[in-house]
Amino acid sequence: MTFEKCFLLMLLSLALFQCKDEPLQVVEPQIIPKPQEQTILEGQFVLDSKVGLQFEDAFQVSADFLRGFVESDTLIQLKSENAKRTIAFIKDETIKPEGYHLNISENSIEIKASSDAGTFYAVQSLRQLLPVSFENGTFQEPKVAIQCLTIQDEPRFAYRGMHLDVCRHMFSVEFVKKYIDALAMLKMNTFHWHLTDDQGWRIEIKRYPKLQSLAAYRNGTIVGHHPGTANDNQKHGGFYTQDEVKEVVSYAAKKQVTIIPEIEMPGHASAAIAAYPFLSCFPNKPTEIPNGMASQASVVQQEAGQIKLVQETWGVFDDIFCAGKDSTFVFLENVLDEVVGLFPSKYIHIGGDEAPKKHWEQCPNCQKRMKELGLKNEHELQSYFVTRIEKYLNAKGKQIIGWDEILEGGLAPNATVMSWRGESGAMEATEQQHQVILTPNDFCYFDHYQSKDTDKEPLAIGGFTPLEEVYNYNPVSKEMSKEQANYVLGAQGNVWTEYITTPEHVEYMVFPRIFAMSEIDWTLTEKKNYQDFKGRTENFFKRLKAMNVNYANHLTEKYD
Repeated sequence: MTFEKCFLLMLLSLALFQCKDEPLQVVEPQIIPKPQEQTILEGQFVLDSKVGLQFEDAFQVSADFLRGFVESDTLIQLKSENAKRTIAFIKDETIKPEGYHLNISENSIEIKASSDAGTFYAVQSLRQLLPVSFENGTFQEPKVAIQCLTIQDEPRFAYRGMHLDVCRHMFSVEFVKKYIDALAMLKMNTFHWHLTDDQGWRIEIKRYPKLQSLAAYRNGTIVGHHPGTANDNQKHGGFYTQDEVKEVVSYAAKKQVTIIPEIEMPGHASAAIAAYPFLSCFPNKPTEIPNGMASQASVVQQEAGQIKLVQETWGVFDDIFCAGKDSTFVFLENVLDEVVGLFPSKYIHIGGDEAPKKHWEQCPNCQKRMKELGLKNEHELQSYFVTRIEKYLNAKGKQIIGWDEILEGGLAPNATVMSWRGESGAMEATEQQHQVILTPNDFCYFDHYQSKDTDKEPLAIGGFTPLEEVYNYNPVSKEMSKEQANYVLGAQGNVWTEYITTPEHVEYMVFPRIFAMSEIDWTLTEKKNYQDFKGRTENFFKRLKAMNVNYANHLTEKYD
């Protein structure tokens, strides 16, 4: 054999070797929240541009999400027809509304569900089987292998929620959408948007323009922990226009997330009262910023005669909505008319918490109302207040949710209770056959520290709620009877932002505790295991990095 022939054969052999498929990386299942049933099978499904996407019109939203996720900045483009292998969305009426079956074989991926919600959650599981590099568009291979498996899955609870307070500190529409993205990825279906409080009114109400020009801004904020060491004298605030609210609501709906707005009443009303003093029992009584922590601008403002202020410190304040004036209810009903028009949610959250009765005890109008109605005390007056608002919203096809203080003085007939001061509110409400959402502050408040080494942690309100403590929480108390347990809708993680000033800080406080919350709401208790969860959480950190999400990592810390 000549040298030339040997050289040509060598080149041909090298070319054939290089043309052989490199072994494809198989992504092992590391899904959060953990599916109810999962079986690993032999073989791999190869996802490449030869794969077709098939779906019924009912599953358009989920199919579009999957196509966008797979094709975004990658070399893989899914076919619509004439495909060798398929991803098929199949309607199966036997599956519960939010459940799904995911069957991955060598030739097909079948996603079966009775609703678009079910298919969307199946897609979120499939998403987590793909390489992390899909999350940020850096996946540049022509194909990827997915482990063959079957999943049969459905949520434990119907209500799977996360809360965000935007009143103490305002966050952009862009960040709110990113927050909703995180909920959707983890199969959480409810975003509780806390929109009004003492320190700012965050939603445009066209009938009352001063809510935008005055109530949406405070002149300063205390520095450090309450009661503070000074005032920063920096104007803070903002509000979401109704067009922005509609945009966010529409965005969330495409991610199977329902938004429940919270309009606080009768307490936490300082911002609204600053704009419209007639809402107060005592319109001519100046707002007090406790401990002499008022900003310079507020001191000048009050000296000039504008005596009602948006609060600049944290806590509970006596100046609440007057329950004795019909004008208060006219205002709130007009506000709620606009809120109802923006949010298709079944529920409107009306707060009801931390409403001191001092002003009501001194107010001639409130005392007159109590006498006319034969009310024994101011707690019954609050029950009247909440029940009156509930009737108004019920007439508009809405149900109310309130914090557990709405139990005081008698629970409104159709109210759902959000139990935050432990579980006693949930116990009392379920005994009265009312639905409840569990969010006790010892387990579900993500504004608490998550490490005992607080000197190295970002500023928090206090408390200590580590990941394991969240994970092990069970919304169905051992003290509940089976009948009471039927009234538990689910659980929710809360993020209050007195000391959380940036999106990055919000993310640090939320991740990875939101993983634990998602598993509380989705995964059956007997399927849960904290050590297994820790492994999946550590794996998920790579995904968070790709998504540019800030997170806390205290997985190796020991707590005695």
